[in-house]
Amino acid sequence: MISKPERERIIRLINREVVPAIGCTEPIAVALCTARAAELLGQRPERIDVSLSANILKNAMGVGIPGTGMIGLPIAVALGALIGRSEYRLEVLRDVTPEAVEEGRRYIDQKRIAIGLREGIDEKLYIEVAAEAAGHRAVAVIAGGHTSFVLLERDGEVLLDKRTPVAGAEDEEEVPLTLARVWEFALETPLDELRFILETRRLNKAAAEQSFEGRYGHCVGRTLRCDRERNVIGDSVFTRILSYTSAACDARMAGAMIPVMSNSGSGNQGIAATLPVVVYAEQTGASEERTIRALTLSHLTVIYIKQSLGRLSALCGCVVAATGSSCGITYLMGGGYREVAAAVKNMIANLTGMICDGAKPSCSMKLTSGVSTAVLSAMMAMDGRCVTPVEGIIEEDVDKCIRNLTAIGRDGMNETDRLVLRIMTQKS
Repeated sequence: MISKPERERIIRLINREVVPAIGCTEPIAVALCTARAAELLGQRPERIDVSLSANILKNAMGVGIPGTGMIGLPIAVALGALIGRSEYRLEVLRDVTPEAVEEGRRYIDQKRIAIGLREGIDEKLYIEVAAEAAGHRAVAVIAGGHTSFVLLERDGEVLLDKRTPVAGAEDEEEVPLTLARVWEFALETPLDELRFILETRRLNKAAAEQSFEGRYGHCVGRTLRCDRERNVIGDSVFTRILSYTSAACDARMAGAMIPVMSNSGSGNQGIAATLPVVVYAEQTGASEERTIRALTLSHLTVIYIKQSLGRLSALCGCVVAATGSSCGITYLMGGGYREVAAAVKNMIANLTGMICDGAKPSCSMKLTSGVSTAVLSAMMAMDGRCVTPVEGIIEEDVDKCIRNLTAIGRDGMNETDRLVLRIMTQKS
């Protein structure tokens, strides 16, 4: 039984990692960092220099910026400086207006922004913004997390410096997890302590339904609801899971001004951890309690896997998020811990190695692949089918399987990451 203090720590962890976001979190994090630098400067910057890790650069090149009709980092930086408010965190650009966008265009045309790759750093999530005006200079650095400021400086005066941890210091909020502990928390915590997770259902379902009404990105969600496609794949719980998940991603990647609930710094991960579980629960008549526990199981599983994978990697986030939703669906199907662990192994055996080649409209296709595998893995687990330890990277211990997955994504695919970025930046 998990004690009350332990439950409270896990709830704080979920509340830190499952937060609202507008737009792709990488360019939005750059806008956030820019907004903070501009606030420190105390005036409109005359010049902004932005240095980014390769993974941030990769994930910000081809995605729409909410409310702008534009793609990429320059407009995110310009608006961060002009109208961004750091107190909004991952909703930093929620005050954007058409007038602000036009002002941002002029700011870009005036060549006030320089964006480059930060070489020689190990951190995969790194954003440094230097803003200058009237002889003054302010610097803000985000590293390790999309909203984690590690350095704030104005005119050489250091206002915040968390770059070097104090020797022997421990993070009080670090919460070590295992899949068994995730399961125990989701199933045994008093329901009223978990009810907040329903906000993920409200936000992400609303994003999908708004997307159905428009034409965003590659319209994967709408495509799955057309008569022609229904004649091929039918109208079922499965196809509705796919359409809702991909639709929310369609809108988000196209830059729609629609908030979603993210997980571990990724809106797409939040979508894929939420909507398959929500749609399955609604279509099968699951009770509110089982829906809450399934969503908690899904989101906390994602958080657990990301603890060892890291915020950004060469591994597509849909692999992790769909693994969480597979756990939630397995539980809703009547599965116990044994079946949930089997679903995780089935997911890892199938999807490990799917690359991340940046945030972009076609991410909705990858989410569709991920959540379709989530449903398949859950059904196999419920039928007593599980990939065995003699196969590939699967081991008897499910937590070792997860560590194998994250080691491949975190360490083994580093050269893949470099090659992907090289291909993306050298395209004509």
